[in-house]
Amino acid sequence: MTGGTRRSARKRIGTLLPALALGALVSTAAPATAAPGGPDGTGPPAAYRMAPGAQEIHGAPAVTATPPLIPGGRTATDTIAPGERKFYGVRVDGTSDTYVSAVAAPRPGGTPGLRDGIDVALQRADGTRCGPARHRSFLAQGGAYPLADHAERLAGTDGPCAAAGTYYFVVTRGDADGGDPAPVPLELTTATRRPSTAPTSPSSPGTWSSEPPPAPVGPAKEVAGGSGFNDATDVRAGVWKDTIRPGETRFYRTPVAIGRQLFAKATFGDASGRVPYVANGVRLGLNDGARGHVTNRTDGYQGRTVAVPLAAPPPARDTASEGWYYLQVSLNAKAALGPSGAVPVTLTVITAPARSTAAVPPGPRTYHGPGGVTDRTASASPAPDGRLKTLGYVGVGTGTALLLGLGGWYLAARRPEE
Repeated sequence: MTGGTRRSARKRIGTLLPALALGALVSTAAPATAAPGGPDGTGPPAAYRMAPGAQEIHGAPAVTATPPLIPGGRTATDTIAPGERKFYGVRVDGTSDTYVSAVAAPRPGGTPGLRDGIDVALQRADGTRCGPARHRSFLAQGGAYPLADHAERLAGTDGPCAAAGTYYFVVTRGDADGGDPAPVPLELTTATRRPSTAPTSPSSPGTWSSEPPPAPVGPAKEVAGGSGFNDATDVRAGVWKDTIRPGETRFYRTPVAIGRQLFAKATFGDASGRVPYVANGVRLGLNDGARGHVTNRTDGYQGRTVAVPLAAPPPARDTASEGWYYLQVSLNAKAALGPSGAVPVTLTVITAPARSTAAVPPGPRTYHGPGGVTDRTASASPAPDGRLKTLGYVGVGTGTALLLGLGGWYLAARRPEE
């Protein structure tokens, strides 16, 4: 295989990655962790749980301030205030793909500003970016959710970050704009992998079906979701039942093999008391194995049953054949304005053979960095193209064209609100 052919094949590899440095895939589900708070689901909502033994570091305000290095293979923590920008050094070799992620975890029940959130990017010392920056918003007034995304440097490309050396991971927080001005905890991780030299798998189609297969049958199994990526509870294909308190986010992880596709649905049950209508009151989010954003779905909640579905593109072939996906289920803190306590939630997880609807193989596409510098060439597929742009950059709380096929499933799962 020539260098050009190898690069072209590698660009079609999506970022729905294997477990990477975040943990090896196991064949049996881990036991459910105990639900935080009281045995009846009362008490304060659980905050995001940072990785045990994480190293505390303090990002620098500029590259010239000699920023600390994010430890490779370990997790680091920091905080970031509204309007603040922090730089972290990252050592990169010349042969491995490198993914650097940030999790921003506001306190449960915090009220973010309308423009609050984080941007993440990876760049050279002179400011030239290794790829596109990504923006994530805290989403909901009165109900900030933990959010995460990553930036990457792909080896074997002709971009400005091809050489080995020290690069800089940049995290920028938005304006509080009348919201909570408190610093937000950050969790920082790095993951590397050797790039694949195998051709792209035929099971990674240019387009893919967003219509879910029939839901699993049988009783739901009890589970207690984790409070973050580090203690996310293993769930497999099936139906799972949990409880969630207002202001809380529960984390679950599920494996998806090459040639398979993930569908999920979170059904929030009736609250125990009267709840005012809360826009973006419930949420189902999805991140890949390197904590990269895949998609986020929200809906209103008024204490009555509502379902939130999502579909993910099938993973592309890589050096490993399976990877973890992280599901997050959230309930807005404003749902506690009534006498409601914990709300029942049912999580439906389906993995099915990926069904291609592509008739013509996709052509190449070039990404451009600052000043028109070519970063890398990627597949023009609307599927897992580099960073899942079709799903990853849609407006928060809006519909996504790729999810239109879920409309019938969605309507059947919810009752009309009054």
